[in-house]
Amino acid sequence: MSKLPTDEPVPAKKVDLDKRAIEILRENSWGDYTLPTKGLYPYQWNWDSMFVALGFSEIDLDRAWTEVESLFQGQWKNGMAAHIVFRRDSPSYFPGPKVWGGTHEVATSGCSQPPVAATIVRDLYEKDPILGKERLGELFPRLMRWHRWFHTKRVISGGAAIAVTHPWESGRDNSPDWDDALDEVDPTGVTPYQRKDLGHVDADMRPTNAQYDRYIKLVEYGRECGWDHAQITREGPFAVADPGITFILMRADRDLRKLAKFLNKESAVHEIDTWLYRAEHAANYLWNDEIDAYAARNLRNGQHSDGVSSVAFLSYYGGITKPKRDARLQKTLDRILDSAPYSLPSFDPQHPKFDSRRYWRGPTWAIVNYLVARGLEEYGFAEKAKRIRLDTRKVIQDNGFYEYFDPITGAGSGGNHFTWTAAIWLAWASPMTDA
Repeated sequence: MSKLPTDEPVPAKKVDLDKRAIEILRENSWGDYTLPTKGLYPYQWNWDSMFVALGFSEIDLDRAWTEVESLFQGQWKNGMAAHIVFRRDSPSYFPGPKVWGGTHEVATSGCSQPPVAATIVRDLYEKDPILGKERLGELFPRLMRWHRWFHTKRVISGGAAIAVTHPWESGRDNSPDWDDALDEVDPTGVTPYQRKDLGHVDADMRPTNAQYDRYIKLVEYGRECGWDHAQITREGPFAVADPGITFILMRADRDLRKLAKFLNKESAVHEIDTWLYRAEHAANYLWNDEIDAYAARNLRNGQHSDGVSSVAFLSYYGGITKPKRDARLQKTLDRILDSAPYSLPSFDPQHPKFDSRRYWRGPTWAIVNYLVARGLEEYGFAEKAKRIRLDTRKVIQDNGFYEYFDPITGAGSGGNHFTWTAAIWLAWASPMTDA
C-alpha cells in the first residue's frame, strides 16, 4: 500500500507505534527466521513467518524473502511444509522435537499450517520483480510440492474441502469448530507431560488440560504410524474439513497460478487448474444453511459445526462468491460486527461457547482480520473491510502488540511484543499505510 507523503504531519503516538513495530520484528529475529515472541514460542512457526515476511517487506524486502526461504528449509520430502521448524531444543516449549519424532532431516513438527505462503510470495514478487525473479524461481517448486501435498494428503477420496488432522494444523488450536470431533479422541494412556505455555500466559487465555491431552494423543498417533499423512487423514482419530485452510489454499492456488504464469510454467498452470476446478464443490460442502455461514465439518460423520468462526468470511479471500448465499453470509457478518466493539471476533459472541479471552474461542486476531478484510475489499464490501481495519488499528493503538485481543474490551491477551501483530500493523493497520 502507498505511504502518506513524508511532509504530512502524523501524530507522535502513531509514529512511535511504527517504530515499535519495526523494533519487535528486529528483536524477535534469530538470523534468517523470526520467533513469534520470546519465551512462549521459541521456534519458527509456518504461517507466522509468512506474515512476518509481509511486515518486513515494508522495510527490508531482501529480509522478507529470506524469512520465506528459511521456512522451506524444513520442508519434508513428501512436500509438506511443517507448522514448526525446531532450530534447537528449547526447555520453554512443549511439545518439542523429541515428542514429535518427525522423519525429516531438519527437526520439525509432523503437521502443517494454513498455506498463506504463495500469496505472500506473490506480494513480495510484485513489489520488485527484478529482485524477486531469481528467488521466485528457487521457491516456486517448493510451493508447488506443498500445495500438491494438501490436495493429495489432506482430502478424503472424492472430496474437495481440505482436512485438518490435528487442531494445531488449522492454526486455530482450540476453536469450538473442533470440539465435537476432539471429544471423540480417546486420551486414555497419553504419556504424562508438563505444559510449558502456562508458565508464560494465564490459564484462562489458553486451551484446557482436557484439550491438551487430546492434542498430545494425536501427536502420538502420528508418530506411531510414521507420519504417513495419507493414512492419518483417511483413518486417524481426527479429520475435520476446515473452511480456514480450504479458503486460504484456494487463494494461494490462484496466486501460485499467477506465479507460474510469471515463470512460464504452463504444466504447473494446468495442474493448478485441476485443483481450482473443485473449489466451488469444496465451498458447497462447507456451507451450513442452519447458521447462514461456512462452517467446519467433521469428515468422520458429516456433521457441521454449529457456530460461526471468523474464517467463515474468508470465502471472498478464497475467490468464492454466490449472490444468494453471499446475501445471507453478509447478514451474518453484520450481526457479528454489531456484537463486538473490536471486530472481528474469532467466534460468534452470541454462541454459548464464546469466550472473549480464551485463544481461538472468541478473541480478535489481527492476521485473520487482515485476510478477511482483504477479501471483502476485493469483492466490493469496502465499508466492512474498512471497519475491520480501523478496529484493528484502534485495538493496537489502545493496547499494544499483543498476540490477540478481547473483542469486547479490547484488552490484549496471550503473548506480548508479538511479531505477527507488529507485521500486520506495518503492512496494513498503521495510518502510514493509508492510500
